[in-house]
Amino acid sequence: MAAISAPNKGGRKWFRKNRMKHNKPFSKRLAEDMRRNWGLYVMVVPVLAYFIIFQYGPMYGAQIAFRNFRPGLGITGSPWVGFQHFREFFGSIFFVRVLRNTIRISLLRLIFEFPAPIFLALLINEVKHKYFARTVQTITYMPFFISIIVVAGMIRTFVGEHGVVTQFFAFFGMQPHNMLNTIGYFLPILISTDIWQSIGWGSIIFLAALQGIDQEQYEAAAIDGAGRLKQTFHVTLPGIMPTIIILFILRMGTMVSVGAEKILLLYSPLNWEVSDVISTFVYRRGLLEHQWSYASAVGLFNSVVNITFLLTANYLSRRVSKDNTSLF
Repeated sequence: MAAISAPNKGGRKWFRKNRMKHNKPFSKRLAEDMRRNWGLYVMVVPVLAYFIIFQYGPMYGAQIAFRNFRPGLGITGSPWVGFQHFREFFGSIFFVRVLRNTIRISLLRLIFEFPAPIFLALLINEVKHKYFARTVQTITYMPFFISIIVVAGMIRTFVGEHGVVTQFFAFFGMQPHNMLNTIGYFLPILISTDIWQSIGWGSIIFLAALQGIDQEQYEAAAIDGAGRLKQTFHVTLPGIMPTIIILFILRMGTMVSVGAEKILLLYSPLNWEVSDVISTFVYRRGLLEHQWSYASAVGLFNSVVNITFLLTANYLSRRVSKDNTSLF
């Protein structure tokens, strides 16, 4: 009986000790944890400062979208106009065009750009010669570190009237001209150069996920007679599927936030029909035409749509995926 009662006595003592510990006020428990792990809290300070200053702080200025903002009056001193700027944007002749172009470019990037790093990671993973694999990785990483200004200049030079790409197609009968000024060429140029820039850098996380797959699964699949292609579909892809789903959800959260920098450097009035997106529209109205409230309303609409896509993709992933993979 003594051997049985001793653990129970020790268990009750442990329970009373931990119950008293958790009954402490939150502020006291936080202070004790900060004293024990002060190094970790110091490391997280710059991250918190960044988000507070650059992410949460600007939210105060979101009310500009509901005011007729005048710099001399300040944010709170500017007259409140409610949803006037939103109604003006929705009724504008530009609304359909910028929304259509934004969604079109986002879908093209989702279809072609998102799977590209996955394919590259799978191909590199199949390479047995490690030096060749490292060389391929290095070459594909390099474009990511080139300044967007330099990339845009290279594109303009290559697809100009006398550029290398233009002359290549002219050899097959195309009339030499500036390809960026042609509506039909703008989107293929934009998407293909996006893939060239991001495919190597995007493959890093998938290569890391591939390293976490148990090699015994490949051995078992080989014993069952599965070739390399079947192993890819039944072992490799399921092994990195949680990573793919998480990145897909994050991509959906920026579905209509098409980066304006590259498009601004490449577009012109001749291709606005396909290149003018919400980000460039906000830039022109807000910074060039000084319609700050109108531009803020358009930007806020963009953010709401992004959040809607993010929550929808996260909900569907949690309901559909076998392991309930989701962000939250």
